[in-house]
Amino acid sequence: MGEKRLYKCSKSLLPHLFLSILSLFPTLSSSNQFLNYGDALSKSLLYFEAQRSGRLPYNQRLTWRHHSGLTDGLEQGVDLVGGYYDAGDNVKFGLPMAFTITMLSWGVVEFREELTAAGELPHALEAIKWGTDYFIKAHTHPHVLWAQVGDGDTDHLCWQRPEDMTTSRRAYKLDRENPGTEVAAETAAAMAAASIVFRRTNPHYSHLLLEHAKQLFEFGDKYRGKYDSSIGGAKGYYTSVSGYLDELLWASVWLYKATDNQYYFNYAIENAISFGGITWSIAEFSWDVKYAGLQLLASMLPTEGKSKQQKQILEEYHTKAKYYICACLNKNNSTNVQRTLGGLLYTRQWNNMQYVSTAVFLLTLYSDHLHSTNQMLKCPTDSVGPHEILSFVQSQVAYILGSNPMGLSYLVGYGPHHPVRVHHRGASMEPYRDSKVFVGCTQGYDNWYGRPDPNPNVLVGALVGGPNAEDGFEDRRGNFVQTEACTYNTAPLVGVFAKLKAVEKGNSSSVASVGLSLVSSV
Repeated sequence: MGEKRLYKCSKSLLPHLFLSILSLFPTLSSSNQFLNYGDALSKSLLYFEAQRSGRLPYNQRLTWRHHSGLTDGLEQGVDLVGGYYDAGDNVKFGLPMAFTITMLSWGVVEFREELTAAGELPHALEAIKWGTDYFIKAHTHPHVLWAQVGDGDTDHLCWQRPEDMTTSRRAYKLDRENPGTEVAAETAAAMAAASIVFRRTNPHYSHLLLEHAKQLFEFGDKYRGKYDSSIGGAKGYYTSVSGYLDELLWASVWLYKATDNQYYFNYAIENAISFGGITWSIAEFSWDVKYAGLQLLASMLPTEGKSKQQKQILEEYHTKAKYYICACLNKNNSTNVQRTLGGLLYTRQWNNMQYVSTAVFLLTLYSDHLHSTNQMLKCPTDSVGPHEILSFVQSQVAYILGSNPMGLSYLVGYGPHHPVRVHHRGASMEPYRDSKVFVGCTQGYDNWYGRPDPNPNVLVGALVGGPNAEDGFEDRRGNFVQTEACTYNTAPLVGVFAKLKAVEKGNSSSVASVGLSLVSSV
């Protein structure tokens, strides 16, 4: 009789026990407990297949795309078929493409186990290799890098599927007479980071990438100059505002991580002051401004065997990295990253989500660092631990995936409500597989661009520019400030989604384990 009463009592206590158990796991907040990080991860990697240029492979999953840009480089006598279109247009811009591959590679370097557990590592490797294969083609000589295919001005006059392009496919190269340090150094960083990624699975390819990375770094450093002075067509689209010194430091640290060659370490140490590595306090990280990412990457380098002066420089890199992290957490005395009323990090009006995605990546990485070293972060106004940082990351990701005033997921294809009129040429027109009828330059504007209907193709996994400072968003194809997506928006999220999925799985297992233990003891 007593045993029966005990079981009845335990059933009535289960809801209270469950709430008590949940309180033990602060990372299971109400804003993220219904999010499917695995689905978001899968969709984010699918997006890169939509941005592919060149001859598409047999295992292409996004079937509304087809072969395109098959004569790229032909006019200049070089094979430049492949690579990625950066956004909703049909130009291949070298600087953002390289940054995209660096961030994808960094995500795999840091979260390889999590990607493997999620079953998405093969797709991540494919996305990286599609870019690095192109970089190998584009680097035709130690001191020559083809940095752009297509022209933004003429491309923007037309609204055509990439399969129908009639716009200029002129290729632009960087060489000794026409230097472009930003692109050379960023491509070196991408190939160095990717060489680490492929070290286990494809050592020959890894070695090849590393050789290209070394040559590109030497080229960019020896023949210095702003790339948009050599390629005038890049201005207005990807103008280098920060210059190239941040890219040189960034690339040197990646090369040191890939080679363990002291030369690259010394480069980052000896030029830390003069290149701004430990003098700039920056509250953003992007395809143009690399300082925050550089500072965090350098601050995590091992200090064993380093001199007192070298350790001091690394600590100064760390100080600047902490400034960025504290700015994102709103815990600096003065300069912090603004937030919308709904709580989203807000840097600027045009494509703000690019800054959110890079921020959550660096925050996730730093949370891991604090956890593994059993440390707290001391900001000017408060101290925070790894769980608080990760909880903030989850809140930002929750906003991206639909927990926001608009009730809209800004990751296209995720959830029941997401942008359906994305500013994207290929997605906005009838699929090539369904209609191979040629769409002319202005015909696309006349027949497709201004349509109020949703795009016929879903640009799955694309992270659009996002809401304004008041959390407002207008889902209109012509509203490119908010509805255009870019490869470097989504790239940082790949590692973040993988990490959050692993954390969620670990917490769920812990909740189940603790719950069973408590119930069995009642």
